[in-house]
Amino acid sequence: MAAHDRQLGVWLAIIASAGFSLKAILAKLAYPHGVDPVTLVALRMLLAAPVFVVVAWREAARGAALSGRDWATVALLGLFGYYGASMLDFYGLLYISAGLERLVLFTYPTLTLLIGWIAHGRRIAAREIVASLLCYGGIALAVVHDIEVSGEAAAIALGCGLVFASSLSFAIYLTGAAEPIRRMGATRFSALATLVSTVAVMLHFAALRPLEALAQPAPVLWLAVAMALFATVLPVFLQSVAIRRMGAQTAALVGSTGPVITVFLGWWMLDEPLSALQLAGTALVIAGVLAVGRK
Repeated sequence: MAAHDRQLGVWLAIIASAGFSLKAILAKLAYPHGVDPVTLVALRMLLAAPVFVVVAWREAARGAALSGRDWATVALLGLFGYYGASMLDFYGLLYISAGLERLVLFTYPTLTLLIGWIAHGRRIAAREIVASLLCYGGIALAVVHDIEVSGEAAAIALGCGLVFASSLSFAIYLTGAAEPIRRMGATRFSALATLVSTVAVMLHFAALRPLEALAQPAPVLWLAVAMALFATVLPVFLQSVAIRRMGAQTAALVGSTGPVITVFLGWWMLDEPLSALQLAGTALVIAGVLAVGRK
């Protein structure tokens, strides 16, 4: 039974990784219809919010009341993990390919190590330094590929900078989330942090766009529905089930399939060209993430 649970957990983690990878593809499909990143993120969060409201209410009924400090922590980390990271990522996708976006985003394990060293004095092992160099070397190869394809070095630099900032924002969220997750539980904390992000996204949207901007063409609305369901809600819960079945360490390593899935989906659904440089860069990034994830 344990082996069956583990095998099922692996498949659930792969499906979750594919769902998370689908986000960039759906965003790239939506942009040609004229929607901007703020409106697209607002639609995504609004459509996903009802599910997280139900989950947060159910978990609150089961758990203890939260203190003022707990609420402040949820609010702060929600701004980093789901608002800041999402907004920067969606802006970055305006300038770079989906495959390159996923590779740059996968720097968050190495950034988490760096934050741990700066904030907590955690020693960085030689193996982790080598893993980080592999990741950044792979990204460099993928950047060269994108420049060769588009010829727009400045735009690619801007896109990479925005997605890297997104990765840093998510790394800050991960570093700070460990303790509140132990106190509140992963499901409750994630649901509440997502709802905080939804409020922040809607305030951002209201400051820049009129309410009628949410009335987008049908293709954008359907892509936003798909993003909310298949690239937000389902992956979050599938990942939780996978972690329960095989542990967080193995689930994280299986999640390293994300860049490969994104590169394939970008080639299949967006006609993004493949090259030996991009494939080599993808292999280096995955090797680096796997090395960081080893015990």
